[in-house]
Amino acid sequence: MYQAVLTLRSIDECRAFFRDLCTPAELEAMSDRWAVVEWLERGLPYREIHKHTGVSVTTIARVARYVAAGNGGYDLAARRLEAQRSAGGPSR
Repeated sequence: MYQAVLTLRSIDECRAFFRDLCTPAELEAMSDRWAVVEWLERGLPYREIHKHTGVSVTTIARVARYVAAGNGGYDLAARRLEAQRSAGGPSR
């Protein structure tokens, strides 16, 4: 599966692939988790993140645990997106 993801070349291709692969609920759960990462990086308290995103405090805590002591995937993607934004790269 990971090899298949690496073949995708655009946001539209990724969107199509993940819509075929995942249920709407799964996509929403993943999107929610990813949205939490940005707020955690800003240092907001969990309750504030919940107010901004509507994501449960339990899910926020789970994401925070993986941001702090996971495999580094959240941090890697967040840093690369920030670098891309700073360089004026694609934002979609």
